[in-house]
Amino acid sequence: MKTLISGGTVVNASGPFAADVLVDGETIAALTTPGSSESLSWRDGADRTIDASGHYVIPGAVDGHTHMEMPFGGTHSVDTFETGTRAAAFGGTTTIIDFAIQAKGKSLREGLDAWHAKAEGKCAIDYGFHVIVAEVTDSSLKEMDLVVDEGVTSFKLFMAYPGVFYSTDGEILRAMQQAASNAATIMMHAENGIAIDVLVAQALARGEGDPRFHGLTRPSLLEGEATHRAIQLARVAGAPLYIVHLSAAEALEEVVSARDRGQSVFAETCPQYLFLSDADLAREGFEGAKFVCSPPLRSETTHADLWRGLRTDDLSVVSTDHCPFCFKEQKELGLGDFSKIPNGIPGVEHRLDLIFQGVDQGEISLERWVEVTSTTPARLFGLFPRKGLIAPGSDADLVLYDPKAAQTFSAATHHMNVDYSAYEGMGVTGKATTVISRGTVIVENDQYVGHAGWGRFLRRGQNGLLR
Repeated sequence: MKTLISGGTVVNASGPFAADVLVDGETIAALTTPGSSESLSWRDGADRTIDASGHYVIPGAVDGHTHMEMPFGGTHSVDTFETGTRAAAFGGTTTIIDFAIQAKGKSLREGLDAWHAKAEGKCAIDYGFHVIVAEVTDSSLKEMDLVVDEGVTSFKLFMAYPGVFYSTDGEILRAMQQAASNAATIMMHAENGIAIDVLVAQALARGEGDPRFHGLTRPSLLEGEATHRAIQLARVAGAPLYIVHLSAAEALEEVVSARDRGQSVFAETCPQYLFLSDADLAREGFEGAKFVCSPPLRSETTHADLWRGLRTDDLSVVSTDHCPFCFKEQKELGLGDFSKIPNGIPGVEHRLDLIFQGVDQGEISLERWVEVTSTTPARLFGLFPRKGLIAPGSDADLVLYDPKAAQTFSAATHHMNVDYSAYEGMGVTGKATTVISRGTVIVENDQYVGHAGWGRFLRRGQNGLLR
């Protein structure tokens, strides 16, 4: 199948330029000057020509942080790999990296095999895995090397959730030392879980069970403290570190300091921390439960700090931490006790559009939009230049994006398998109109024309941005 995409403005992380994109099979064959003899020749021989006039043509977005079918507190996130990747495709995301979880008392291999079984034959788009290390033991440390050899090159640890995922500083140091030896990247949920548990118990003892107390018992200072500690442990181990879902200015300050001294520290933030706030957690009644995630939503004043971090590359990536739980029956498990509300906000469908608002508002440039949503996650997670780039030889993961299209987010129209939208009624400008995965159109004219099982598992290389 040969396809010519003509008349659009190609946008890579290096900037925008006018070009026709020539696709042969699953890969990009060439970029040509519009109207050139080569372009006209391809037009004559193409099986299909797609008119991209008035559109940006961008590399398919890479979401490096999703949780499909994730167990949490007796329930599980409601998007399957089939529904979640289909929703991602509608939003212009053509690659996700999800988290395979090592269960307590089980091996890393058993966790990874379980997630392969969930995803295989289901995904609409390409996918990879990180592995959550729930128990740092001699055995699991050795397994890290084996998993890296299979193309899973990043491991997540937690300073939060004692009794579930929590690792001690000593365990974290040992995992980081292993990562330093096998060229893996350690991803860290950086909140001081021990101190948070004290604050949660004290709040509940006072009868403070409403959703807003979820945020008040997870103060930004404890995110900053844990981020500092994680950075210093990585410094001792000589390992790269990736801070997930950074929400607090205090945590960002620690990342800035580390990067300024040349340490291989990277951080992501998420759309919810740029557009929502603790005021949403404090909505009347139990409505705030819709916005319970960890780390929690912060003060609206933090938005400016995070946008600045994206401009300066102190925040390298925007991922979603997509972890959807329905308001009815799932979020309601925490009625009267915020600590029992399943943590997570749906968003895999809306990331590209939300961050494009930053372009419209002058917060970031057009090319930075592509960089933080596609190119940098591809680099960090060992997928570049196969993903995250429009260039000959790269996968033909392409999005035709109309910067003038208007849309309004709503649970009534989104494609995620969840009964509410965190952005209900929010109007935005910009929309993916055609989405192509490995040379095949999977979304067109607001219709899904792909199929479950099209997505392939991606074996990943090492972090391509190590200092």
